[in-house]
Amino acid sequence: MYASLTLPGDLAGEFELLQRQMDQLFGHGASPSSIRASQRGAFPPINMGTSPEAVEIYAFAPGVDIEKVDVSVEKGLLTIAGERNTALPEDSDKVSVFAAERFDGAFRRVVSLPDDADPTRVEARYRDGILRIVVPKRESSKPRRIEVKQSR
Repeated sequence: MYASLTLPGDLAGEFELLQRQMDQLFGHGASPSSIRASQRGAFPPINMGTSPEAVEIYAFAPGVDIEKVDVSVEKGLLTIAGERNTALPEDSDKVSVFAAERFDGAFRRVVSLPDDADPTRVEARYRDGILRIVVPKRESSKPRRIEVKQSR
């Protein structure tokens, strides 16, 4: 028997190590980094952050025809959908494709927005393969100074 399995404090750590090794063996990505993130390998991969003024989402989508991308917001969910076609040659007796690692086809990502995001003022811009989406925060959720008046 493994010595580490006889120690009660190390049992959870051993199971976690075993889970990571199994995930690696079967090609599963790491766990999501936050409640709003998804598994690795989702397309387009995104970075999402917040500032006092806005929520910013960066979707990394090189090779996407921006005419085929749809960004929408409904009930606190931001959806990025579209299609990316790669220019791989077709298999023939003269050409063989040995690897096709780049994502090809329809995609859809749904991101939950924080409650203080204002879905009526969303801006999206695409440049150099990066889709930048800015969702300003509601004015009512921003900190504001309250004037204290003298009582009489």
